[in-house]
Parts: sequence; C-alpha cells; structure tokens
Amino acid sequence: MDENKELKEKRYTCKCGKKDEFLTKLFDTYLPIKDNLIQMLNEVQEHYGYVPKDVQMELSEFLKVPVAEIYGVVTFYSRFTLKPKGKYSISVCLGTACFVKGSQKIMDRLKERLKIDEGETTKDGKFSIEAQRCVGACGLAPVFTINGKVYGKATVKMLDEVLDKLEQE
Repeated sequence: MDENKELKEKRYTCKCGKKDEFLTKLFDTYLPIKDNLIQMLNEVQEHYGYVPKDVQMELSEFLKVPVAEIYGVVTFYSRFTLKPKGKYSISVCLGTACFVKGSQKIMDRLKERLKIDEGETTKDGKFSIEAQRCVGACGLAPVFTINGKVYGKATVKMLDEVLDKLEQE
C-alpha cells in the first residue's frame, strides 16, 4: 500500500468517528502541493461556511505546510473566517461615504437588535454581523449587505423591515 493511500485510510474522519466525504473528495481532487492551498481553502470555506481548526490541521498534513502558515493565510484574507457565519451574513459598510451618511447608526441598531457584536453570530445561527470598509457602492450610501445582496440608501427603518422579514423565515 503506498503512503498516500495509507494516509487516506486512517484520516479524514470527523470527531464523531465518521468519514468526512468532503475532505476525502477534496484531497482526491488536488495534488499535495503548497500552490493548491488557497483554492482548497476556498472550497473548505464554501463547504463549511468557515475554516475549522481541525481542517487546517488536515490541510497542513496533506500539503506539508505548517499550520501556522495556513492560519496566517486564513487570517490575512477577509474571504476566510475562523468562525461559522450565520445563515444571514450582514455587513455594514463603514467606508467614508457610508459613514458620513449614517452607516454607524445602522451598525449600532443591528448590534442592539441582534444582541451581538461585529464578528459574532446569534446563538440560533441565523445572523452574523461584519463591518466592511467599502462595498464599492458609494453612490448608494449608506449601504448594508445581506449574503451579498446590496441594500442602498439604507436607513434604520429599512434595516428593521428587512430583519423583520428574515426573522419570519
């Protein structure tokens, strides 16, 4: 039995003891070379919604890259997150144009209403909050996004109306 096959036999299991089919497929798809790290991290982020610590360790072993280096990549790029995001990921633009037009009021209301801070997720896993420095929609300032959908010329009232609808789902 070759070394890679032997590794696959004993690895890629979750803490529950079951085989992680996603990781098995991921490691079958890519060659174990460092150049594949970011693409593999992208797939991990898409699948899990974040980059779990145990998966970072699996990637480290597979790619022969130190975990610290993988952690450095994950924390450098805003695309990746170390914590699960909510079903509805809400970002408030705090760039100059949005801030001047009142986006901080929207952020404050969001925190107050959901009872969480930036970078956190509600206990039910439904909502998470992030601050962004610029969405690139300055003409629509202030702006917030939910799962990438842009809400421009936003107000606290608009935020409350959108949250009311999402809470009903």
